[in-house]
Amino acid sequence: MPSDRVVTRSNSTSNSSTDSSDPSTARSLATLLAFVIGVNIVGSAPSLLTGPDTAWFRALEKPWFYPPGWVFGVVWTLLFTLLGIALYLVVRRGLEDRAVRIAVALFGVQLAVNVTWTPAFFGLQTPLLALGIIVVLFGLVVATIVAFDRVDRRAAALLVPYLCWIGFATVLNYTIWSLNV
Repeated sequence: MPSDRVVTRSNSTSNSSTDSSDPSTARSLATLLAFVIGVNIVGSAPSLLTGPDTAWFRALEKPWFYPPGWVFGVVWTLLFTLLGIALYLVVRRGLEDRAVRIAVALFGVQLAVNVTWTPAFFGLQTPLLALGIIVVLFGLVVATIVAFDRVDRRAAALLVPYLCWIGFATVLNYTIWSLNV
């Protein structure tokens, strides 16, 4: 199991592991930013094709706890950012480690399942299919958290808000379906 210990080099004038002018630090920050942007692009891509701005969705009865529309964009951006940071923390441990490869594979599978929810719910206008997808997604996120925890506990912790939101979205999806059958 990889150690959470960080080894840093230092000299009497500066600590190169925290010096922002250090090329390896700049490269790490650029890689982190690429992971965050990449996850946000993949995660938000389905919303470019379809979304809640349809007559079908507006006509659906929604539960009293349905949040204002703007909340979804803010929450998903924050969650995809946390996912990008978590993925970065895992990948930087090295893909030669089997635990890292398993964690990254699970992350990829859950993200692929995540992006199918929007087309199923809004595009196909099938809340029951979307409910099945989100239940599978919930299980995959739990598995991803367990796999991330084996590599980096911080990365696993960054996925907990995502799991909570998926849980809330599952209840919301079920309630919308049940109110409109």
